[in-house]
Amino acid sequence: MDNILLSAALAFIITFFAIPVIIQIAKDKKLFDEPDERKVHKTVIPTLGGLGIFAGFIMAFLVGTPLGLSTELQYFVAASVVIFFLGLKDDILVISASKKFIGQLIAAGILIRFAGVEITNMHGFLGIYEIPQFASITLSFFTIIVITNSFNLIDGVDGLAGSLGLLTTFIFGIYFYNIGQLTYAVMAFAMSGSVLSFLIYNFSPAKIFMGDTGSLLLGLVNSILVIKFINSAGITPGTIDFPAAPAIGFAILMVPLFDTLRVFGLRILDRRSPFSPDRNHVHHFLLDLGFSHKQITYTCVSVNAAFVAVAYFCRNMGTTAVVAILLFAALSLTSLLYYLRNRTKQAHRPVKHAETEIIKRHKVLGMVPESLEVE
Repeated sequence: MDNILLSAALAFIITFFAIPVIIQIAKDKKLFDEPDERKVHKTVIPTLGGLGIFAGFIMAFLVGTPLGLSTELQYFVAASVVIFFLGLKDDILVISASKKFIGQLIAAGILIRFAGVEITNMHGFLGIYEIPQFASITLSFFTIIVITNSFNLIDGVDGLAGSLGLLTTFIFGIYFYNIGQLTYAVMAFAMSGSVLSFLIYNFSPAKIFMGDTGSLLLGLVNSILVIKFINSAGITPGTIDFPAAPAIGFAILMVPLFDTLRVFGLRILDRRSPFSPDRNHVHHFLLDLGFSHKQITYTCVSVNAAFVAVAYFCRNMGTTAVVAILLFAALSLTSLLYYLRNRTKQAHRPVKHAETEIIKRHKVLGMVPESLEVE
């Protein structure tokens, strides 16, 4: 317990004191996220918050993990460093999606080959239990890369990715502490402490963004934790029994993971790259409905927590049934948001059209009322 508290506290302190320095350097060097038609912020904001998250997390993880306890420690750090530099380069210089994907493959390969971060059992999902090695490796690569990107893609409004990451890592941390797997408990709470500290500066109105450096690292850590959770739940002696481990893991990451899979699917159906930008994420729906940044964050975190509760209480129904329940609920909620957004847009369209016509008529007369001027 002392190691866990130490890691969380150390991560919090390092990140807390690092972020103001990073903000000042970013301002001096003009390293900002520029607003555009897809961005929801209207002013330039530094994007290098991930530097502070990385510094706090890595230092706390190394200090909090007893020497010799984990043979995989160096590989976790190596994969994190790969993702860190990948995100940092994208935040400063911007790199292509293909290069970013190759970097993520390298990080995932390190974890799968050397750290044993590999899904080996589906716990009865669609009648599948133990899976062949090739299928295991393929599924593990897919899982790591999708989850890593999911926190990057959900990072669209102030405090959202960080708050979801705080929730997920805290849940994983509690689980691994209770089953005595100290390495993963320290990893989870080190990230929790770092993200909690970062949120002080990122919660609306944000003074800094975590950028790809922070969001990709947050996603990578969650991918490690969820795969280790799936592999350990219900099959390691002395663990808490979770007969529907994949479903519960899915529920813990529900909002960022489902949103990413849904958007990727829509883009592929539209014959576009899954990494091409658009405004189809759940936070875009809520923004269009008039939600503030804080309201979106509170809503998404609350919904994610509700999914975890549903999965936990339904766990004895089996993995397939629980996943079906989660998917039905998630699809229903997003369909409702889609319907409400379209109805809102249609309701505003006649008003906008009327304003445009009035402006045109006044322009003919050489006069436009100040209240109707469009910037």
